[in-house]
Amino acid sequence: MVEHRASIAWSLADGDFLHGRYSRAHTWRFDGGLTVAASPAPSVYPPPLSDPAAIDPEEAFVAAIASCHMMSFLHVAAKAGIAVERYDDDAVGTLAKDAEGRRWIERVRLKPRVVYRDAVPSADLERELHAQAHDVCFIANSVRSEVIIAPTT
Repeated sequence: MVEHRASIAWSLADGDFLHGRYSRAHTWRFDGGLTVAASPAPSVYPPPLSDPAAIDPEEAFVAAIASCHMMSFLHVAAKAGIAVERYDDDAVGTLAKDAEGRRWIERVRLKPRVVYRDAVPSADLERELHAQAHDVCFIANSVRSEVIIAPTT
């Protein structure tokens, strides 16, 4: 088993904690030394209770799925002998309410744009490569949200 760690740190800078009027901005620290400013989404807690410039958990979730899919796609493409020159994605996560009224990220739509070095695979082969990538993506295998892959060519 492999463990992955992140450290989360928050402290009250000012505000009225007991009445909910305080900033939720905090930091994420990762084992490689990177520290990232984090905050709830401004749509959940408007500024000054959030920091619009910081990453929020929902967009980090979307980025994690998109990043994992990209790395998995590059792996399966290389194994298939298909050289990739560039990969871009403008992924979108959709927040919804479940049957009990709880909010969750119901869907993540990946919109990868892949530029190939040499021969461009057929649309069917590209769909198959994306399906294989989705099957081996650790993050996609860890979530209940629907992940839709709609390549942009």
